[in-house]
Amino acid sequence: MNYILFDTLRRKHLLPFTYLRPCADIRVGILTIREKWEKYLSTKTSSLTQPYLQEKFPIVAKEDNILLNGTVCPNPTLVEAVLGLGPNQALVSHENYILAMHVSAAELKEFDEEETDVEEIEFDAPYTKINNTWDIFSKNGSEIEADFKLLTKDRKSADLPEGNNYIAAENIFIEEGVKITYASLNASSGPIYIGKDAEIMEGVLIRGPFALCDHSTVKMGAKIYGPTTVGPESKVGGELNNVVIFGLSNKGHDGFLGNSVIGEWCNIGADSNNSNLKNTYEEVKLWDYGQEHFVKTGLQFCGLMMGDHSKCGINTMFNTGTVVGIHSNIFGDGFQRNFIPSFSWGGVHKQERYNFDRAMKVTEAVFKRRGRELDEQEKALLKLIYEMGEQNRLV
Repeated sequence: MNYILFDTLRRKHLLPFTYLRPCADIRVGILTIREKWEKYLSTKTSSLTQPYLQEKFPIVAKEDNILLNGTVCPNPTLVEAVLGLGPNQALVSHENYILAMHVSAAELKEFDEEETDVEEIEFDAPYTKINNTWDIFSKNGSEIEADFKLLTKDRKSADLPEGNNYIAAENIFIEEGVKITYASLNASSGPIYIGKDAEIMEGVLIRGPFALCDHSTVKMGAKIYGPTTVGPESKVGGELNNVVIFGLSNKGHDGFLGNSVIGEWCNIGADSNNSNLKNTYEEVKLWDYGQEHFVKTGLQFCGLMMGDHSKCGINTMFNTGTVVGIHSNIFGDGFQRNFIPSFSWGGVHKQERYNFDRAMKVTEAVFKRRGRELDEQEKALLKLIYEMGEQNRLV
């Protein structure tokens, strides 16, 4: 069977994290949503996404296809139901979301999430769905636990390095090549997963649920409270509490980051902090790209949502419930605004449009540091978003 993960109408509410990726490539737990499905199904998937993203994420269509909701995290019960779908059948939740649909190549071309002419099969078992940006960190704990079971099933952890303090060691799993030196790992409140060739330096304190993905580093003296995920090839230091970092990003210095989501290729300057609780203890509101205004999150704790390629200077202060778009460079004293559009340059006192060529020079330098090259396809994609502006109709 051929599996295709489709972007749903919730995609616009997941910006800025879906500017440069399909919904399925959001990381929540240890894995991205796509990686979860591919692990369960033992096969590769493709995407049905926005036209401007389709070249980078090409769809692979065959005569028989299963469309999978790209905002839904799989679990064994859901996967079993998906595998049982016959032609012209759809799995539908009690909230009337399409979870999966069996379609032919011809039907795939006419697919419309809101108008379907198929036999609907209700799925009433629990599952995790990412509807809003804050769901990524607020549902991260349960997804770390689910991914931990998925990744470690019938496997044995590499030997835990000596000279460290382990609490509930049976809930700690490390891959090959991991380095841990004079650190304390407490998995009594949730599992701890350490990916291949990751490193935890001296004096680090970690409390699960926690995931440190492949080739990432926790720097000396860091304090990390779960549920937190540090994606591949990232560096973190200071204090973190309930944070999801997609990957390829750095928060390498002292400073607090809590109840937050950080995209790829981001950098948090030294001694930068975010507030995750209003001093009035009121419910936090957050900018919603889909509704184009601030919305209630239902949360008392909510911090920073930072899109891909964005960076901030040293001592930057982010207020409770702040959204930063993609490719912004933020600096200056005082609390930053609660919504900073993509390609912004400056801070609270003066903020202007980031010059595109200047932004690309920075990106090329960042890529070069990691032995990568900014290709023309990615540059053209960024240029398209830049030219359309923050209120573009690509969403």
